[in-house]
Amino acid sequence: MYTLSAKLSFHIPHANSLKDKRQICRALVDKAQHRFNASIAEVGTQDIIRTMTIGVAIVSGNYSHAQESLENVIRFAEKFAGESGAELTEVEEF
Repeated sequence: MYTLSAKLSFHIPHANSLKDKRQICRALVDKAQHRFNASIAEVGTQDIIRTMTIGVAIVSGNYSHAQESLENVIRFAEKFAGESGAELTEVEEF
């Protein structure tokens, strides 16, 4: 069994309240979980309005499948962020 994880940090320049930020966060998390069947949650910076940090975890019996799935989630998050007016600023894989 292989477990891969990553921490993704985003900058949301147009967020003027925690409600704005959480709306983007919830949409990203819900869509990515549904599409990739991955564990995804906001893991830090909950009280900072223009910064969002989410964690992603993938579990698979095949390492290459786990790596491919994690890369797909990261690409999806980057694309979603761009469409939402946010920017993926850092990816830290574990």
